[in-house]
Amino acid sequence: MKRLLLIVFIALFSTVSEAQTRPLPLTGAQSSIVRFYPNPATSVINFDFQKDYEKGYSIQIFNAILGRKMYEQANMPERMNVNLSEFSRGIYIYQLRDKSGRMVESGKFQVAK
Repeated sequence: MKRLLLIVFIALFSTVSEAQTRPLPLTGAQSSIVRFYPNPATSVINFDFQKDYEKGYSIQIFNAILGRKMYEQANMPERMNVNLSEFSRGIYIYQLRDKSGRMVESGKFQVAK
């Protein structure tokens, strides 16, 4: 009986420790849906889908300091560029949303003029 309890105890704790050591999903550029370039940008910034492209994605760009929405496009194409002539120098945040409006990716870029 003691051996059985010992085996169960060891088996239980070995699976618990395995669950705690599983790697986290990748973050950053390696797992991003959209690639944007150049960064820093001066006059135009390009957005290209890397994977999982579906019609219905939308993008919003906000001024990081003021929080003001600077740009929005529904039904984002697979490749697009944004004219930055109305953007002042600074940091901007983009949010990529799926058809249901759920944010699936967010990132930041710099405008240098």
